[in-house]
Amino acid sequence: VLTMTGINHVDGLADLGDAVVVHGNPEKRRSVMRDTTVGVGAVVAVAVSVAGLALAALVLATIPARAAFGIAIASEVGAKLGVVTLAVTGRPSHDGLGSRLLSAGTGQLALGIALAIPATVLTWPVPAATAAVVAGPLVALGLRQWAHATLDGVGGDVFGATNELARIAGLHAGVVVWTLY
Repeated sequence: VLTMTGINHVDGLADLGDAVVVHGNPEKRRSVMRDTTVGVGAVVAVAVSVAGLALAALVLATIPARAAFGIAIASEVGAKLGVVTLAVTGRPSHDGLGSRLLSAGTGQLALGIALAIPATVLTWPVPAATAAVVAGPLVALGLRQWAHATLDGVGGDVFGATNELARIAGLHAGVVVWTLY
């Protein structure tokens, strides 16, 4: 599974990192995302991602195992709900794999939310898992806004970056809520 999705998602994050640092119109930014060379934006994006995951793991190791497990599962569920949110609310920037995913309807979002609800109670009575799940769609909506303004829409790389960034945001949101509660 990691080779089919995880590596592909990190590649999307790296490509989006390169697009962030390029100055120019949406077409120029999208062309950088198709380039096979790794730029400084990609290196920084992946490094920050790995650091974010490592910091979350360090903190998760200090809280009760049940809570750590609940936050980890909920953040992954939230990341997938973020991808569904993007599929329903985004518009394609170009013809590609991402454009085929963007035909999802509100029924798929409703189903995604229904399937995510059980993960929100994994840290009950502390709402840390809820925060971890909610972080995913929030990241997706933020990236969608950026992609629409900067890339003229959403492509496959935005989906991959959404998954990676939503997971990290979910882990940190869950840990913050657990710690503050």
